[in-house]
Amino acid sequence: MKQVAKHDRPREKLQRLGVAALGDNELVAIVLASGSRDCGALELANRLLERAGGLHGLMRNAPDQFHVPGIGPARAAQVAAAVELGRRTLVRGALERPRYQTPRQLAGYLLPQYGAAQVEQFGVVMLDTKHRVIRIKLVSIGGLDAAIVQPREVFREATTASASAIVLFHNHPSGDPTPSDEDLALTARMIRAGDIMGIDVIDHLILCEQRYYSLVEAGSLAGRVR
Repeated sequence: MKQVAKHDRPREKLQRLGVAALGDNELVAIVLASGSRDCGALELANRLLERAGGLHGLMRNAPDQFHVPGIGPARAAQVAAAVELGRRTLVRGALERPRYQTPRQLAGYLLPQYGAAQVEQFGVVMLDTKHRVIRIKLVSIGGLDAAIVQPREVFREATTASASAIVLFHNHPSGDPTPSDEDLALTARMIRAGDIMGIDVIDHLILCEQRYYSLVEAGSLAGRVR
């Protein structure tokens, strides 16, 4: 960091201009705290971001995947902890049950926690009669291509929570949130099961990093989150 003017070093810049003025690499450099033998903290941060594929790549990678010279297990853990703290500020709401009026609002809540997973995860959002969130539960974790889930697993969770409606969700590690034929067929099965159980399936969201696909928004379901 010695080659950077003192007033432009990340910590000094943060104190002078505020945290919002720092770039991604400067924030990571502060988390790393110091450089390595052959480079400063800022250059080390640049190497880490390049290796991870940017800031969002840090969310997708486990600490043991930060294969950058100068970043050992301790520093990798520091970065992972900082990323997790940021993610939790997005996914933890107030004590009152949040109520979501649109698929976009619900997707915005789910994406930080589930959108960047490297394997497919299938979950259910359980809602009360006013469509406020009771609980969110993963019911299946699969591989790169699929997470096998049965209606009985979904509705067991829903009945335990006394949910009156549910929203299905799963992620696509491929990066494309477009539903497959299997996704559409599974949704139809869940709707039929919900009709029998008296629990409405009001949407199915497919998540992918910062993008999502809602079957309601696409016109494939009659219901909506309201």
